Amino acid sequence: MSEKQLSDAIQDISLPVQGMTCASCVRRVEAALNKVPGVKSASVNLVTERANIKTSADTDLSALIQAIRKIWYEVPTSKIELNVIGMTCASCVGRVEKALKSVPGVAEASVNLATERATVYGYVEKADLISAIVRIGYEAKAINSVTQLQEAASNQKEVKLLELRDDLILASGLTLPVFLMEMGAHLITAVHELIMNTIGMQNSWYIQFALTTIVLVFPARRFYQKGIPALLRLTPDMNSLVAVGTAAAFAYSVVATFAAGLLPKGAVNVYFEAAAVIVVLILLGRFLEERAKGRTSEAIKRLAKMQVKEAHVMREGRLLDIPINEVLLNDELEVRPGERVPVDGEITNGNSFVDESMITGEPIPVEKVLGSAVVGGTINQKGVFTVRATAVGSQTMLAQIIRLVEQAQGSKLPIQAVVDQVTMWFVPAVMSVALLTFISWIIFGPTPALTFALVNAVAVLIIACPCAMGLATPTSILVGTGRGAELGILFRKGEALQLLKDVKVVALDKTGTLTEGRPVLTDLEIAETLDRNQLLAKIGAVESKSEHPIARAIVTAATEDGQSLPDLIEFEAVTGMGVRAKVAGSLVEVGADRFMRQLGLDVSIFAEAAERLGKEAKSPLYAAIDGQLAGIIAVADPIKTSTPGAVAALHQLGLKVAMITGDNAKTAHAIAQQLGIDIVIAEVMPEGKVAAIRRLKATYGQVAFVGDGINDAPALAEADVGLAIGTGTDVAIESGDVVLMSGNLLGVPNAIALSKATIGNIHQNLFWAFAYNTALIPVAAGALYPVWGLLLSPIFAAGAMALSSIFVLGNALRLRTFIPPMIESSTH
Repeated sequence: MSEKQLSDAIQDISLPVQGMTCASCVRRVEAALNKVPGVKSASVNLVTERANIKTSADTDLSALIQAIRKIWYEVPTSKIELNVIGMTCASCVGRVEKALKSVPGVAEASVNLATERATVYGYVEKADLISAIVRIGYEAKAINSVTQLQEAASNQKEVKLLELRDDLILASGLTLPVFLMEMGAHLITAVHELIMNTIGMQNSWYIQFALTTIVLVFPARRFYQKGIPALLRLTPDMNSLVAVGTAAAFAYSVVATFAAGLLPKGAVNVYFEAAAVIVVLILLGRFLEERAKGRTSEAIKRLAKMQVKEAHVMREGRLLDIPINEVLLNDELEVRPGERVPVDGEITNGNSFVDESMITGEPIPVEKVLGSAVVGGTINQKGVFTVRATAVGSQTMLAQIIRLVEQAQGSKLPIQAVVDQVTMWFVPAVMSVALLTFISWIIFGPTPALTFALVNAVAVLIIACPCAMGLATPTSILVGTGRGAELGILFRKGEALQLLKDVKVVALDKTGTLTEGRPVLTDLEIAETLDRNQLLAKIGAVESKSEHPIARAIVTAATEDGQSLPDLIEFEAVTGMGVRAKVAGSLVEVGADRFMRQLGLDVSIFAEAAERLGKEAKSPLYAAIDGQLAGIIAVADPIKTSTPGAVAALHQLGLKVAMITGDNAKTAHAIAQQLGIDIVIAEVMPEGKVAAIRRLKATYGQVAFVGDGINDAPALAEADVGLAIGTGTDVAIESGDVVLMSGNLLGVPNAIALSKATIGNIHQNLFWAFAYNTALIPVAAGALYPVWGLLLSPIFAAGAMALSSIFVLGNALRLRTFIPPMIESSTH
């Protein structure tokens, strides 16, 4: 099977998954998906709550959803609205509804003839629904926008957050009197006497039982609904730990309250407050986690908010304000000062400056004139212009960027594989340790041994919840890739985040990467008695008859200030020498030094300039007016202003810098000398670049290749990390592992710095999560009791567990304020 056939046979599916709470949940969902026939691989992200699945083309989507639901997790149905064109009667409605319901993954479909709308519930791709409608002879288009999709996801998370808040408030209100009655009676003599002299201790226990029962039945129900089935399937998770711990404390307390005779003498104690407080603290941790998760994805939200809701569209000679999702290709739209550009397009009338920082990370507004491309979401500064829509809806650059960031955020880094292996065994191991703790205290513990055994076993169960482990990697990826998007650095593949920090050599393409990628007039020196503008206008007039890139660069320079070129007559091209023509009554001749010598002119007066140009790998041309040498001129592909600083920054990071180019060796070495580049590989074809990268790998280690993303695709693929450098709408999204939206080469050291910061953040998170759990499990089991008499209360264990997750999330959020070392240079 060819590579294309193979790629066609594999499809990527992304499903939302609700109900996961820790890394062991992730492992179970992945395992369930991998058992579905046709699934090649499944990667689940705890923070984004999505499963990214590679399957064969014939895999049934409903089978994937069923596999997730079978293990007690939920795939929420989504609502898709389609505009159906061509229906004329009720039978049309029936046919369309039948076609939609036949698509795998559709739960419900209804069609309205009057509004020409189809509403579909389920989990299915819009493209599949549209294809089903087209097959029966109707037309269809999706009714949505990036903003609507993001708002739907945001609303779903908001509902979950509000549910947690309400349960937390209810649990806290019920737990407070339980805590005051029990712990107050233990710690404060006056409280103990007050209870004994009023309601009595037994009645106090009855009240605690009633309040705690409500806490466990309602706010804590989520732990039992998920944890008990997982335990029965012998695949316990964090919910199982909480469920077993709180249930054990509650059951023991119920026996002590209503059947005290069943317990050994001295072991009659209640722990209602422990069960209730554990629920409150874990709900608090979950609430803070959920709120922090929302903050980690703020970069995506900010991007989504850049999509405007309405556009000024010209329809039938009138300017109408219509919803953005009704804008069609080739519509003419008016953009006014201060407004965001509604869609990607091309300016057909007017001009302005546009702030494109949301795309490129560059703060300086870009001038836009007739024919310029503009990107949806960017901000018009002062002028008014008209735009012809060239991309709408999900095809816009903004939508592509959001998809790209979401894919990177949902991916797994190689470091996550180690975490997955540990967490797969972690919860069963903890339950074993808790059981061993219980048995050890029963056998070796002091009186009342049963009480000590219960308290310490519950403490082990609660302290060891692996939430922090599950959050350690994905939260940092989420924030790091989001911050990268704000800086104009898009990670197409999450693993590039980890690999980039370990590169030893950064190999750079020359044309379009180190240089501007187009010839421009770089030098013009003239004889003392002549006027520069007049001379340039005459040279430009002669060169206007040539289609050579060098000639076009001279013409552009001559006309860039709005000057018009003088008329010319008697144009002649002298083969291998140059050109001549009469311009404004003067004979103008332009060509190489040999042309001037043939004309009998001495070029030595420009010898110093010619030597300098030669060292810069520029080929000088000379101009003569009426038989007199008038000036020396050079056209070259200039080095980008950001290039020297970027190369210096890479050297400061301790990296070797190589240049791989198809240009001639003399030019390549001249540029390398100017920039301080360490390794030069010149005169290579595109396929030769691949071989060159292999040699660099063999010699130095991991290699990052930076190219323009179009003709450098093989080299970008061969490198350990490929960085495609592009400018705004010209960027080739599919070409590299990392896409630098700005043409600024300083994005390369910035991307490496971001990689180092993100992976460092992940290491900090993992150290905290693993060290914390490893250190505190023995403490919770009672390891310090024989020496110092110290035990860890289940209440403190619950607080410590919640604190661990909050620390990890807080540490990851620090990446939101990350400023790369070269960002200031790149913005000036």
